[in-house]
Amino acid sequence: MGANPSGTLRACSLAVRAHLTSFMDEAGAPPALVVGLSGGADSLALALTTIDVAARAGIPVVTVTVDHGLREESAREARDVADLSESLGARALVETVAVAGRGGPEASARDARRSALRAVALRERAPILLGHTMDDQAETVLLRLARGSGPSSLRAIAPISRDADGVTWLRPLLGLRRTDTEAACGQVGLAPVEDPTNAVDGPWRAADGSPLRRSAVRHRAIPALASALGVDPIPALARTAALCAADDDALNGWARKLTDAARVAVEGGGAGNAPVVVRVSHLRGAPRAVRTRALLRAAGAAGLRALSSSHVDDLDDLVVAWRGQGPIHLPGGIASRVGRGDDAQIVVSACREGESGNEP
Repeated sequence: MGANPSGTLRACSLAVRAHLTSFMDEAGAPPALVVGLSGGADSLALALTTIDVAARAGIPVVTVTVDHGLREESAREARDVADLSESLGARALVETVAVAGRGGPEASARDARRSALRAVALRERAPILLGHTMDDQAETVLLRLARGSGPSSLRAIAPISRDADGVTWLRPLLGLRRTDTEAACGQVGLAPVEDPTNAVDGPWRAADGSPLRRSAVRHRAIPALASALGVDPIPALARTAALCAADDDALNGWARKLTDAARVAVEGGGAGNAPVVVRVSHLRGAPRAVRTRALLRAAGAAGLRALSSSHVDDLDDLVVAWRGQGPIHLPGGIASRVGRGDDAQIVVSACREGESGNEP
């Protein structure tokens, strides 16, 4: 692509360089970079510019193309994409996965891709780069708005995120549009793969027979918004995600301090599955947005995960709407209020192996 690319190719290159520089300033240069490469315009522009930027830093790039095995031609297409990646200078892998599980084909395919990418990243001790753009960010915000989400969810796709085991996900192109990646590929004569499963009338359908939700948002909802509002809604939706991320970070920081102040030391508190105890008096006066985050942190410290909004409401009622209600049954545990007045406490405990926190 040359030492001094121009146009949208230059914009993609600068975005990748800035993102990797920021990452390496914090974590150091990794032994390799893993790029998720479907062959679409977004991932192809990402792979092209990452290979170029990494070569200048002496870092090898491994591209991973996932074959979901859902179409007869998918294996050949994946191999063609891998061959193209190798011609650009990467070590190219094709990972074949089985798409099965809860959540429909869209969610199952995403989980299978993530598992395949994680396995390579762990083996290579490398971060994973993904080609999400501003358009993907806007679609995610709309999808989560439809679920009634708050700032924690509306922050949508993070530029950088880390799994509990340290696997890092980087998304350098969130500030660019899908049209930018398409134009960047066009500049160097690369022809992206068009996946029919992304089409609104594609072969995958939701459980009710309607188009997959993201496809419907991409091809119908966003164009309808643009027509109704007379402006392109994507930049504003992406800005909403950024604003929600800033608010959520501030609220989480406040909640962390509140949890630390409210927590009561208990015997065995450093051991796994030990109960977590917090003082009601410390929590009661905090804003609900902070208080519920503090309660979620307490539940997480006790080993409980996947609490729904109704579970959080029930937990919060133990603090601000106490009427003598009994223990709250949660996924994998129980929460209860003990003591009276200023001595009242919330105790969150994980169930022992073989038990369930759900009511029989």
